[in-house]
Amino acid sequence: MSNLRPFPLLQRVFVALGLLLLVAGCSTTTPPDSVLAVPAPPQKYAAIVVDVRTGKQMFEVNSTAQRYPASLTKMMTLYLLFEAMESGRVTKETQIPVSDHAASQPPTKMRFRRGETIDVDSAIRAIVVKSANDVAVAVGEYLGGSEDQFAAMMTSKARSLGMSSTTFRNASGLPDDSQMTTARDMAVLGMALRQRFPQHFHYFSESDFMFRGRLVRGHNDMLGRVRGVDGIKTGYIRASGFNIVTSYNADGRQLIVVVMGADSARQRNDHVEALIQRSLSPTMDATKTRLMFAEQQ
Repeated sequence: MSNLRPFPLLQRVFVALGLLLLVAGCSTTTPPDSVLAVPAPPQKYAAIVVDVRTGKQMFEVNSTAQRYPASLTKMMTLYLLFEAMESGRVTKETQIPVSDHAASQPPTKMRFRRGETIDVDSAIRAIVVKSANDVAVAVGEYLGGSEDQFAAMMTSKARSLGMSSTTFRNASGLPDDSQMTTARDMAVLGMALRQRFPQHFHYFSESDFMFRGRLVRGHNDMLGRVRGVDGIKTGYIRASGFNIVTSYNADGRQLIVVVMGADSARQRNDHVEALIQRSLSPTMDATKTRLMFAEQQ
């Protein structure tokens, strides 16, 4: 009888091993919930991630809520400038005059004086890299006759692109209570810029440029930070928080990521990187994501 005593112990070991294997098997098929830190209060935050190739919405929070675009506005200013180039109305060498109104815009700007001019190629770089308000307004006045008329053109173009919740009042994105958009609409505009003007999209990848003998540096720190990120535009005013539209294009995947309302540029960029990693994860669809907003952290 004494020879039978080890079997109950072995049975208990096998049962324990079986339970461990069962737990391990469950963990591979059902990933645990993930926590995503949101660097903004919920009343300012909005975000969306779209798979450009399929149109699938990979992530969305408040993406149709009204928000201030800030300098994301300049994406539409450039869209209309690219259209003017495509139609032959302007070339890269066309000189755009700077008016009193354009020169008087607050920073960030190139600090032009009234009567000076800037060629279209440099104007594009100044808007993309420096987010120059004086240059954006000069472009708007040149194409629209006045900034107000250009803003009406911008809004009309937004409607034609399907940006149903966007109204533009100026060419720069400087504060205006009536200038509103949504994260979804900004994603639509980001995708439209790449699809309509692939020959010009390289501008959005530039982090600096030379102008009049000096190096002008930009502040889109997502460029060079994450492999595959190739643009496009940042924005900030106090009312909006820190905004960004980011294009990712690598390994057969194309994403547009929009984040609005962040408390700082660094936190915004961290969040964009986290959203890209989340969207590329093969277990994303099976993982529930819980948001932790800035005021909860």
